Formats: sequence, C-alpha cells, structure tokens
Amino acid sequence: MAVYNYDVVVLGSGPAGEGAAMNAAKAGRKVAMVDSRRQVGGNCTHLGTIPSKALRHSVRQIMQFNTNPMFRAIGEPRWFSFPDVLKSAEKVISKQVASRTGYYARNRVDVFFGTGSFADEQTIEVVCGNGVVEKLVAKHIIIATGSRPYRPADIDFHHPRIYDSDTILSLGHTPRKLIVYGAGVIGCEYASIFSGLGVLVELVDNRGQLLSFLDSEISQALSYHFSNNNITVRHNEDYDRVEGVDNGVILHLKSGKKIKADALLWCNGRTGNTDTLGLENIGVKVNSRGQIEVDQNYRTCVENIYGAGDVIGWPSLASAAHDQGRSAAGSIVDNGSWRFVNDVPTGIYTIPEISSIGKNEQELTQAKVPYEVGKAFFKSMARAQIAGEPQGMLKILFHRETLEVLGVHCFGYQASEIVHIGQAIMNQPGELNTLKYFVNTTFNYPTMAEAYRVAAYDGLNRLF
Repeated sequence: MAVYNYDVVVLGSGPAGEGAAMNAAKAGRKVAMVDSRRQVGGNCTHLGTIPSKALRHSVRQIMQFNTNPMFRAIGEPRWFSFPDVLKSAEKVISKQVASRTGYYARNRVDVFFGTGSFADEQTIEVVCGNGVVEKLVAKHIIIATGSRPYRPADIDFHHPRIYDSDTILSLGHTPRKLIVYGAGVIGCEYASIFSGLGVLVELVDNRGQLLSFLDSEISQALSYHFSNNNITVRHNEDYDRVEGVDNGVILHLKSGKKIKADALLWCNGRTGNTDTLGLENIGVKVNSRGQIEVDQNYRTCVENIYGAGDVIGWPSLASAAHDQGRSAAGSIVDNGSWRFVNDVPTGIYTIPEISSIGKNEQELTQAKVPYEVGKAFFKSMARAQIAGEPQGMLKILFHRETLEVLGVHCFGYQASEIVHIGQAIMNQPGELNTLKYFVNTTFNYPTMAEAYRVAAYDGLNRLF
C-alpha cells in the first residue's frame, strides 16, 4: 500500500470539488482529488446539469424548426428520437471532461480514480479499479461527493420501464406517453424536454402548485405553458405503488386514480453520496437524506473536515456548489476567498426557462414591505420578436419609497442570463441599489436586457 502526504484531499470532482481543489492549489497547497469515476466532472458533467441542459438545447432547436414557418421552405416538420437527441449531449460531456482534466494538470493536482473512504480523521483509503489500495494522509479533507436520485425501497428500479434522472440517459427509445413523478426542478425540466419531443407527459406533483418557492405569478405562467404543451399536471397526488408491466408502467395513486404510460421517470428527491465514505470512523453523522451538516465556514463537526455542494443540501445547484467548494478551501488556506454562499439565483431550465433572485411578492407581502412591481412582457420586446420567443416576462420588485430593488423574476427566453443584471444592481451598497439605474443607463437595442428599462418605467409609472 503506497502512502502519499497532502495538505488537502478533496473527495469528488464535481463543481464543489473542483472549486475547492483549484482554490487550494492556487494558494500553494499540495492537493489530491479522489473520484470514483475514471473521468473527472462528477455527476454534474456525466449525469445531471450538462447532459440535461444539452438535451434541452437540442430539443429547443427541434421545436424552433418544427414551428417556424420560414423552415417550411426546407421541409416538413421532423420527428427526432430521444436517443438521437442524446448524442448531442454526449459530445458536450466529452468536451467538458477534456477541459476539466486540463485544469487539474495545469494546477498540479494529483487525481486518484477509485472509491475513497475515511480510515481516520486525516487518512483516506482509495480502492482503485484494479484493486490496489492507496493511502492519502492530509491535514484537511473536503467532502464534495454530491448526490444521487432518492430511490424508495418499494419501487423496482431494475424494471426496464422505470427510470430515475440518472438512468433516463440510457433510455433507448422514445415513449409515446411518460409519467414524471415529482414536479420539482428536475421533474419540470424533463417534462419540458420530453414534451418538446412530442411525448405526452403526465406530471404528478405532491404539492398544490408547481415550484411553490417561486413567485406565484411565475409559477402560474409555467403551469399555463405546460397545459398548452402536452403536459398534464396532477397536483396534490402521492403514489401508493408503482406497477411495472410488460408494455409499460401503471402508477397507483393514494387518491384511487391509476395512470398508465410507456415509462415512468422518478424525480422525487435526492440522497447525499455518503454511504461509502466510512463516516462512522470519524464521528460525522448524516441526516435521513444522507447529507452532512456544516457551519458557515463549511466545516463539519470534525475540525479538519469540510463539506460542500449537494452533499450538504441546500441549494443543490452546480453554480452554488462551485462557490461553496471554493469557500471551503478558502476557510482552510485563509486567502480572503471565503464567503457564505447565500446570494444564489435560481436557474430552472424548463422550456421556456425561469430564473429569479431576491424576494418574491408573497414574502414581501408577509413581511409588510411597501413594494411596487414593474413588468416587461417579452411579446412586446423587439429582440424576443426577432428570435420568435414571445412567451415570458421580466418582473422587478422594488421598494416604493427608496426604489431599492428587492427581487427580480424572469420567465422566458434567456431568463438565466437576464437575471444577472438585476443581481449585480441588488448587490450594490446603499443607495446604489436603485431602480433608477435601469432608466439612467443606455441598453443596447434590440436586446433582451433592455427589458429592465421597460420594466423600470412600468414600475415608476405606478408610483404616486
């Protein structure tokens, strides 16, 4: 057994692990990365964010071709199978792996491919694919092993018609009808993707409103759009059992309803990847979903062990995970790079997409904050008309007395890009956070960004 000594060992090469390893390496620390795959990138690159967003992009292109009258001069609308569309995602994954592999090489981070677990508080044992065991001794260890889909014990995920958000990437056919159980972010995104391929989707939600953490007007807009695009949403429903049959799946609901489809996609929760880490050897406990608890410095109950990314729970976003990992390493190297990551925009890649930051109307009303609303509807924006993307709007919530921007909510074309302009203004100190920025600044025309100017004028016109 070979023994190696490091300043920092990082478990998991997803966004959190990469952010941690790069920050520690750039601070002059000797760093090792451990990942159970034979390639870096974590679940984000291989199973989650990258493949699903690449799928979404390809489906949007298909939808544009099939609905734009200009393309009828080329040919009639075309049907594409799910496996065909999946090939585009595979190309992006390989490019991402190549890029990220280069990061580790350039920063002199040693990468070990194998299953890592704690022998003690400063020792990681890595069982490599060939059975060889390597021992890594480190002053500090960062757990960034991510998460996987939650799988209830009473559902047979070995059945060829029952999938979760990982195994759906191995789907070898295009179902005519699909049940998506769980209407969280992942469920809504995949409902959009399959609907865009012409699949009839039954989206089962155990709550009374889609993505209830969103501003209610944005949530309602998504529901309306789904209803117009072959997606039937069933609210306030819980499963009783899932029955896999030869020609499909029957979902039995506690309400007494039964739904049959060609396949079922389970999207109801995630579990932290902690069960093989040997945490019992160091006294770190996990909650019912396998997640570890950390403080604002991303330190666990063991002083030299940190956690970041999906394995610690909220907000379970790749964007936040990278910053959490970087901050965990910042706590170790003390180079001024630490921050508690709580200013996180939502990015939901449905079709159309959704993004928001700050407070929503429900929260401001409950807190009795005197706010006003400014809106810009994309159907009136020149850039949206040019792009053939009329659905959606930008909504700015601001304090009616100080004009401080309190929240930005966007539904539609390029929403996840548009939101960052509002985020930048909201992060300005004191009086610099003001709605007046948007009316006193010249925006390129035509752009989607100028929706801020339109929304700001709309909001100011409401004041008296």
